[in-house]
Amino acid sequence: MSVELIREYWAYHHWANRRLFEVVAALGEDAAGRPIGKQCSESSLRAMLVHMYGADWFWLETWRGRAPAIVRGDPTYGLVIRTLAELRKKWDDLEREQRGFLADLGEADLSRSLDGTTSEGRTFSRPLGMLLLHVPTHAAHHRSELATMLTMTSGSPPDTGINSYYRERSEKGAIK
Repeated sequence: MSVELIREYWAYHHWANRRLFEVVAALGEDAAGRPIGKQCSESSLRAMLVHMYGADWFWLETWRGRAPAIVRGDPTYGLVIRTLAELRKKWDDLEREQRGFLADLGEADLSRSLDGTTSEGRTFSRPLGMLLLHVPTHAAHHRSELATMLTMTSGSPPDTGINSYYRERSEKGAIK
């Protein structure tokens, strides 16, 4: 694992999240807020996006030593976000903060231990590098649920696989 690999994985993570966000936004606020069913971990497209944003926010705050107090089972981390426009602005700001945090990391930071306490009072210790991989992996799970929800409401969404990310970057001349 290297800092450069982590940064690249996060660039992909941001791209994939944004790609599905744009599909949801094109459906409009009513469709985004409509309950879809209990088969997914969130009831609506917007709630799923808010949860994904919330996880990114929660972990960045934790890595900065400002772990938010959360109520177990609150998928929004106590965040009140009512519209996709509000969420997009917050997410854009958060992505800038995440890129800044990642830019400041050195190789030694990846093995640094992050210690904390769960909402149930259990202590934990994890290498920062593994937690930096956890967040995009967590989002991949929810992107798959979001894709299922989109398929149920409007048809199959665009591919968010990492190969599609590289293909798009290559077509834009960002990589060879």
